[in-house]
Amino acid sequence: QVQLVESGGGLVQAGGSLRLSCAASGRTFGDYCMGWFRQVQGKEREFVAAISWVASNIRYADSVKGRFTISRGNAKNTVSLQMNSLKPEDTAVYYCAARRLYTTTAEARDYDYWGQGTQVTVSS
Repeated sequence: QVQLVESGGGLVQAGGSLRLSCAASGRTFGDYCMGWFRQVQGKEREFVAAISWVASNIRYADSVKGRFTISRGNAKNTVSLQMNSLKPEDTAVYYCAARRLYTTTAEARDYDYWGQGTQVTVSS
């Protein structure tokens, strides 16, 4: 049973920073793509960033390029999202996701496992 657990969400003022972490368990993730998505109530889940362990290929949504950084932990079963220069429009529930292939993708339907989500609120 694969489990993804996010942590690190919270309330921050505009311009501030937060770091989200995702711990994966249930198998080895050396050949998985890991991603972050976000969702505002009433809207579709939106791609944020993804990282491929094998090729270290990284992909970002245009809306977060230059502000967010995705990285993997030394244990390779963890993935983090450093969020800087946060804006009120970054407010959402952030989800960690894992894909049983090593190539990155921005499509939510391509991911096989999801965490429960962590709330990020950016005040103006």
